[in-house]
Amino acid sequence: MSTHMSTTEIFLLAMLLIFVVPFAVWRLFKTDYFAPLVIVQIIMGIILGPGVVGAAFPEYHKFLFNPDVVKTLNGVAQWGVMLFVMLAGVELDLKKVWQYRRESATTAGLSLCMPLIFGCGAALLLMNYQGWIGAKAANWQFMLGVGMACAVTALPVLVLLLEKLDILRQPMGQRIMRYASLDDVAIWGVLAVIMLDFERMGRQVGFLVAFAVLTPLFRRMMTRLQQNDRWYIAIFWLLACAFGADWAGLHFMVGAFLAGVVMDVEWFGQEHLDALFKNVLLVLMPVFFLSTGLRTKWDLGGYSVFFVAGLLLAASIGGKLAGAHIAGKVLKWKDGEASIIGWLLQSKGLIEIIFANILLDKQIITSETFTALLLMAVGSTMLTIPVVHPKLNRAQNRGLVGQASS
Repeated sequence: MSTHMSTTEIFLLAMLLIFVVPFAVWRLFKTDYFAPLVIVQIIMGIILGPGVVGAAFPEYHKFLFNPDVVKTLNGVAQWGVMLFVMLAGVELDLKKVWQYRRESATTAGLSLCMPLIFGCGAALLLMNYQGWIGAKAANWQFMLGVGMACAVTALPVLVLLLEKLDILRQPMGQRIMRYASLDDVAIWGVLAVIMLDFERMGRQVGFLVAFAVLTPLFRRMMTRLQQNDRWYIAIFWLLACAFGADWAGLHFMVGAFLAGVVMDVEWFGQEHLDALFKNVLLVLMPVFFLSTGLRTKWDLGGYSVFFVAGLLLAASIGGKLAGAHIAGKVLKWKDGEASIIGWLLQSKGLIEIIFANILLDKQIITSETFTALLLMAVGSTMLTIPVVHPKLNRAQNRGLVGQASS
């Protein structure tokens, strides 16, 4: 391959690969039922990363995904996911969040705590064997880190799955978004505790206070603007919130979601929001899914890693289902609701991989543990649609979906 190609030309080749390969696999192998296009994009990102294709063809990989190209891809990916998560926040009805605050807090708390407990139990078991706990980790950091990795819900992937199941705007989908968004904020806060970053925890409190103070001013201004101007101000608000959240250690995606949550659909029009959602999904999100996979570095670590991945997957799914069923008993949900909600909330996607990458960088986990967590995230996401789809059909036939929980 010619080494005289410009960075722009190599970038365009990488983009071509990013868009063509997952689409071809998805179409040719007709994977839509068990692996929608988004899941194929996640898996192909991991395969195209340094752990698989990079190991098999190191020179070609180094040429195509050189540091300049990867930086450009990461910039496109971050902007795309910010827009996408903001739109997911706009779809969430704050009035319903407040109306069902007891239900939301109860379910979000249980769906976070139960898999956390199950995951900590799995981590405690792993600590009896060499090769799983990182060189710089205290026992409690390893336990809490692995436990939280089992408790993560992938917000961007969840939005896509709800859209795929056609329940994103139904009461069931809105409920699940409420639970996942509350957990998402908590997860990044706990990460600061794991890192022993007390300065960052202070920043997080400061960001949330500033956000609470500025939101009423932002909303008052938006109601006085014309619709065309609102789009520009919304972008300014998105960037400011994403920057503030990332500076505070809550991750820019949390800021982007919060930026969207305090916006009203009526400010922009549902038709225009739908068009933007579809365009972001088509044009930008594939770059996010693929570029995140390209950053994953892992070694297979022998057959034991598959056993550990299965253990962590069982902890994650079992914990989410246990939390959802306990919430269902407490809140008197209808039959079948808890199972659907639990299975959707256990979907991991790339957020868990990002979380695990941070733990690996800080040497809280080893590359073998990271590999197990990565395999768990892929398995968790791939199981979601095949398990939920028939459950959802049965629930719709009984008239459960489309009703709000009190």
